Amino acid sequence: MPWEKTFDLDEATDKAISVFWQKGYEATSISDLVEGMEINKGSLYNAFGSKKALFDRALLRYDQKNRQKSLRELEAMADPALAIAALFDGLIAEAKTDVGNRGCLLVNTALEFPNQSADVQNLVTSALHEFEAFFKRMIVQGQKQGGIPADVDADAAARSMLALVVGLRVLARGTYDAEALRVLKAGAMKLIS
Repeated sequence: MPWEKTFDLDEATDKAISVFWQKGYEATSISDLVEGMEINKGSLYNAFGSKKALFDRALLRYDQKNRQKSLRELEAMADPALAIAALFDGLIAEAKTDVGNRGCLLVNTALEFPNQSADVQNLVTSALHEFEAFFKRMIVQGQKQGGIPADVDADAAARSMLALVVGLRVLARGTYDAEALRVLKAGAMKLIS
């Protein structure tokens, strides 16, 4: 008799995201996934193939539901400088409510970079480049609108803002409190003033 899936793949993937997010890829065992996803081992392998394939799917879904969605919403704002400020405000708000100090799954994965497969490295690299491109687009648009000085180097400022986002995500995992994170936001905003 062929295997029949009795659960929703997206819901199971969301549960896997939670497990990977809490423990990281390397430290997550199949037993952790089976327990966290509330499915049996056979179903996990039949539906996803392997821990690596499940992680790839989970990381892509996390990126789509979080970073990509947020950047689309921010890019729709009329004022690019306010969009950048809102991004940092959102990250700080997330950090304040992150009870388990999980941080960002993409940034956490970047910290495990040498241990990741080439396709995961490509996904993380692409996501970070897209983040940098978002900042550059906002800076250039803000310069065209007159809200950001024309002498701001859009490339350098975008790279610096990306570094501040990554740093904020790492430091928010329990090292810095919200007030200290706001100092990072202030530094980002000085880059475009």
